[in-house]
Amino acid sequence: MQRKQFLRYMGTALGAAALTPVLAACGGGEDLASTATTTSTAMTVATSASVVTATTLSPEEVAGLKFMREEEKLAHDVYVALFDLWGVAVFSQIALSETTHTEAILALLTKYGIDDPAAGKAAGEFEDPALQALYNTLIAMGRPNLIGALKVGALIEETDIHDINAKKAVTDEADILKVYGSLLCGSRNHLRAFNGQLLAQGVTYVPQVITQAEWDAIANAPAETCGG
Repeated sequence: MQRKQFLRYMGTALGAAALTPVLAACGGGEDLASTATTTSTAMTVATSASVVTATTLSPEEVAGLKFMREEEKLAHDVYVALFDLWGVAVFSQIALSETTHTEAILALLTKYGIDDPAAGKAAGEFEDPALQALYNTLIAMGRPNLIGALKVGALIEETDIHDINAKKAVTDEADILKVYGSLLCGSRNHLRAFNGQLLAQGVTYVPQVITQAEWDAIANAPAETCGG
C-alpha cells in the first residue's frame, strides 16, 4: 500500500496536466477543432508519464479502463451509424462528444502503460465479445424507425451511467475518478438530449438499466457544464 501511495503521488505530479485538456472537452457541445487539439496535447503528455505510473493500478482498475474505452467507442460507433440511417443531428452531435470520451480513456491507458483494446479496430468492431454482441443488437434496434433509434440512444446513456459508476467503485486513483466524473456528466447531458427528442415524438422512455427515480432525477435536471 505504501508503494502504491508513493507511485500515485508521482503519477499525480507528472500526469495531472495530461488529462485536464481532455476533460474540458467531454461535456457534449465542444468545438471539433478545439477537441482535436486538446486531445492531442493530452496524449503527448500522458505518454511521458506512463513508465512512472504503470504499476500503480489493480487488475480491476485496468479492466475497468479497458472496458470503458470500448464502451465509449461503442456509443460513438452506434451514433455514427444511426446518423447515417436517420440524418438526425442529435446522433452526429453526441458522436463528436463520444469521441472525446473514448480519447480521455485512451489518455489514461497510455499514461498507465495499458494496451488499448480498441487499437486497430474498425467502426463496429470490439475486443470484448459482450460489447460486440451489444453493438449488433443496438444497430438492429435502431434500424426500423426513428423512435427505435432514439430509444437506443437513451439505452446507451443509461447503461453508460450505470457502468461508469460501477468502475468508479473499484478505483481510488484521483485522475481516473476525475475522468469518470467528467464522462458521467457528459452522459447525463446526452440522456437529457435523447429524452427531449423522445418527448418531442410523444414517447415517454422507461429506463431499463438505472431506476426510474435515477432517470427522473437526471432527465428533469438542467443541462450541466462538464469538464475541468
